[in-house]
Amino acid sequence: MDVNAAVAALAAIAGVCTGVIAMLAFRWSERDQARPTRTSLHTDAVLPPGVDTVLSVLRSSAVVLDESDSVVKASSAAYALGLVRGGKLAVEPMLHMARDTRRDGEIRQVELDLPRRGTGRGEALAVSARVAPLGSRLVLLLVEDLTEARRIEAVRRDFVANVSHELKTPTGALSLLSEAVMDASDDPEAVTRFAGRMQIEATRLTNLVQELIDLSRVQNDDPLEDSESVRVDELVAEAIDRSRQPASTKQITMASGGTADLHVWGNRGQLAAALGNLVENAVNYSPARTRVGIAAHRVSATGGDLIEIAVTDQGIGISEKDRERIFERFYRVDPARSRATGGTGLGLAIVKHVAASHGGEVTVWSSEGQGSTFTLRLPEAGAGRDRTSTGPDEDDRRYDTDPSIELDPPTVIPAPEVLP
Repeated sequence: MDVNAAVAALAAIAGVCTGVIAMLAFRWSERDQARPTRTSLHTDAVLPPGVDTVLSVLRSSAVVLDESDSVVKASSAAYALGLVRGGKLAVEPMLHMARDTRRDGEIRQVELDLPRRGTGRGEALAVSARVAPLGSRLVLLLVEDLTEARRIEAVRRDFVANVSHELKTPTGALSLLSEAVMDASDDPEAVTRFAGRMQIEATRLTNLVQELIDLSRVQNDDPLEDSESVRVDELVAEAIDRSRQPASTKQITMASGGTADLHVWGNRGQLAAALGNLVENAVNYSPARTRVGIAAHRVSATGGDLIEIAVTDQGIGISEKDRERIFERFYRVDPARSRATGGTGLGLAIVKHVAASHGGEVTVWSSEGQGSTFTLRLPEAGAGRDRTSTGPDEDDRRYDTDPSIELDPPTVIPAPEVLP
């Protein structure tokens, strides 16, 4: 009997021990499951509530790092800029900033130049990086792309510098010439010569101020406010009349052709100025006894027909490297020649702005020594025109290349003397 009681007591003790061990094992398992693992740190679950939503709507590139410098969350813009690669922050200076912020909790900001991905030309991205603590373990990195802002600031700075220089040149020349006139008061021939040069510089100054006003106007005014249906034939005739005298001086023949009775919709004054600048450039940069042609055609395009107005010359042409910049303000292919022709470097910039504000574009084809063709493309005005006829008629005149076509008999006028 005593033996049976002892066995029962041992069995009870064994059962109690087993239960205790099972309970401890269960609690240990729960605690182990609740403990965050290395992989769980890389999920969105570790982010504080609402942070994921805020990061998704930020315009800046966002990266969240944990205590091991692994990326917990990164926006698509961060990957596009090349900030994150293989789950790690790929920019070493930003990584050092994140570690310093994690250590002392201070917010840091720095501007950096990063190599642009996918190019081998040394181009750089200008970015502003800001690092701040996010909770007790995480660090938030916000990166703003400043490349376009810096480019605009550089353009503004260059514009102010160029305007100052361009205004200073003729005003300085006028000052010197006025002193020369005073010193030569007893020499009528010298006074006449200096007065002629003063007229040249005054004209150059007037043209520069007028083109600055025109450029400011086309940039700030909405062409749709005073828009109307404009006949292309009238724009072409006005542009030819504007350059008739300098063309006659150089014995340059101007001819127009293409499709008649075309219309574009927009501000008549701006359109006339744009086309006039193209024709004026063609005449100024063409050798004597050559031809300048202006032709207008209708071309089909997605979203509606376009009107193409092409201005072709037989001038000096434009090199490939210069073609990329000729529409920049104050950029001139040959500054010395521009001084001789009175060019300001603003004409093509005005053309570009007018074309863009009217929903069109301007393009250029050129070959050095063979000439250039500037093409102004604008949306056609109105759809009421009868387009059922497909055969050519007298209103569909193609550009005439017969060399016998010329304007009024050319008159040779001596070129005015220009300051060196």
